Amino acid sequence: MKHSVLIATTLLTFGFTQAQDLFTSEIPSVILNNFNLKYPKARDVEWERKGTNYEVEFETNWNKDHEIWYSATGEIVKHKEDISKKELPEKIQNKINIDFKGYYINDVERVVAYNKTHYKMDVNALLKDNWEIVIDQNGEILSKNRN
Repeated sequence: MKHSVLIATTLLTFGFTQAQDLFTSEIPSVILNNFNLKYPKARDVEWERKGTNYEVEFETNWNKDHEIWYSATGEIVKHKEDISKKELPEKIQNKINIDFKGYYINDVERVVAYNKTHYKMDVNALLKDNWEIVIDQNGEILSKNRN
């Protein structure tokens, strides 16, 4: 019994130290000001602290999801947002049309981290394997995992 309590306590403590939900009043003003200037119409805003970074999840426009990680100094470290397949660069669309002929694209995300952009998406087809792929801004497939 003591062992079970120790494991549960460890898991709870570890979970709380990894990510902490925060109130807006707990966000450094430099981060909050940068966020509010860039996204004044953000809805369903939720903040967390992850290590030394601050993560905000929110929606804009017609339920367009965003996740942004800010450094403690207010710089954007990573920005992940839902986009439509029409917003994919032509180079990326061409790569998918060649490597995944007959597949259709779902659930597209653009991720910008440390000034590099990549695109994560599902490619699906009837009677074939479905894939989750990540492609960089130059059209190179970085990862390909069966769904």
